[in-house]
Amino acid sequence: MADKTRQPPADTRRQVPSATVLLGDPRLGEALARLGRPLVKAAVATAQQAVREGRIGPGDAVHAALAALPARAVGLSPVHNATGVVLHTNLGRAPLSRAALEAMAAVGGYTDVELDLGTGRRAPRGRGAMAALREAVPAAEDVHVVNNGAAALALAAVTLAPGRDILLSRGEFVEIGDGFRIPELLASCGARIHEVGTTNRTRLSDYADAVGPDTGFILKVHPSNFTVSGFTQGVDAGELASLGLPVVVDIGSGLLTPDPVLPDEPDAATALRAGAALVTASGDKLLGGPQAGLVLGRATVVERMRRHPLARALRVDKFTLAALEATLRGPEPPVHAAVHMPLRQLRVRTLGLAEDVARHGLDAHAVPCEAVVGGGGAPGTVLPSCALSLPADLATPLRTGEPAVLGRVVRGRLLLDLRCVPQACDGEILAAVLRAAGL
Repeated sequence: MADKTRQPPADTRRQVPSATVLLGDPRLGEALARLGRPLVKAAVATAQQAVREGRIGPGDAVHAALAALPARAVGLSPVHNATGVVLHTNLGRAPLSRAALEAMAAVGGYTDVELDLGTGRRAPRGRGAMAALREAVPAAEDVHVVNNGAAALALAAVTLAPGRDILLSRGEFVEIGDGFRIPELLASCGARIHEVGTTNRTRLSDYADAVGPDTGFILKVHPSNFTVSGFTQGVDAGELASLGLPVVVDIGSGLLTPDPVLPDEPDAATALRAGAALVTASGDKLLGGPQAGLVLGRATVVERMRRHPLARALRVDKFTLAALEATLRGPEPPVHAAVHMPLRQLRVRTLGLAEDVARHGLDAHAVPCEAVVGGGGAPGTVLPSCALSLPADLATPLRTGEPAVLGRVVRGRLLLDLRCVPQACDGEILAAVLRAAGL
């Protein structure tokens, strides 16, 4: 005989709160305003599934949805760069200064990017950033800004050498990030690459012999991600200018003026004074600004590039213009501070952090190490540095934590170099290490 007291299984579909009910809960209201409906709906769906599977009760659905919400409305996560690589391409290269970040926030709404508020008429786009760049490099008669360094070089090629030859030394056939190669970039712009010299030695006579009626310009590319040593010879911009053709110098790293800490790194001002018609560079490397392609040079050449139809496709937005101007006019950018950080200051910080960590029973101590500029800047330049040495098994929990802390594992030890970590964040590093160790 059947047990009539036994209740039939509950219909879980009726127990699961509807999305409408959950989204209408005032506790999710702030999240809707901050993150937007799609992300909150996804978190609600996760909570509903937990109820459906019996992992939580219906009354806990809102709490589960709140717990499933992402920290921000973007998939990118902030990372503390403790690798000792100042311009880390995988971490977005140059971190922006506080002034640049504030400038970007200030222009987030409507702004006078192409309007003269005094006259009410249209005004040149990005005039503040252009003025700041001209002031930073007085040797440049005029300047222009596009969306990255490769775009600056491409615009030069389509403007000055469509269907013509570009003379380029074999030793400067550079491959940049993600497999892109300078010669292929230029060829895609309709130019022909005329190889000059050899991999290790190129003379002025090699260029002179290659000059012909179809030569558009001479290109000198700084090999910013490798070095060639030994039996070598190259030709500088001044010597090339003596051949009477436009000389375009791609310095790559964005160093505007000489830096004694980086004596072998070419800079824009020196190349222009030597006779280069045009210098191209990146804004998010040694300049320490946003991703941008800097164009500096003779007024007639820059104006031709500015008026080329492709210039519109390579135009930068108001945020880039604002951040670039603030970088040029504002306080020292983080990249400059990291490159020039005194070793003594870094050692004191690292020793203090090592003592704080060791006080909790962890195997931690300060060790000497070497940092690099990275990111296509100053190849071969070593920056004497200091790092916090920890057990290697902390690398993964630190990298996947919140906030993420990225170091490097060397000979079975995790090294955290504080060179690129703001001193105000040392407490966050300590907390992250203790959290990663389960303390």
